[in-house]
Amino acid sequence: MPDAMSREDVMAAFTTSVEQLRGHPGLIRKYYLYDEAAGTAGGAYLWESRAAAEALYTDVWRETVSERYGGRPTITWFEAPIVLDNAAGEVVSGAAG
Repeated sequence: MPDAMSREDVMAAFTTSVEQLRGHPGLIRKYYLYDEAAGTAGGAYLWESRAAAEALYTDVWRETVSERYGGRPTITWFEAPIVLDNAAGEVVSGAAG
């Protein structure tokens, strides 16, 4: 992230992103991540499917993120076969059918 980007700037960018992603098809949840000391930010997304995720991660999205945070985003894909949700008191498992 740019050195001049303050915590307040990052939070404002996150808020803008929330409004852009609210109700986005296939997006179940996004965790916004920020490490002020390291100067990095990111997100962990939970999608209904990889196809839904790939529909968001276009060249336009990459450019928007680059302009907002001063660097090209990187994407690492993980499968989430089991999700423990203590707040909702449930476990979601694709293996459970």
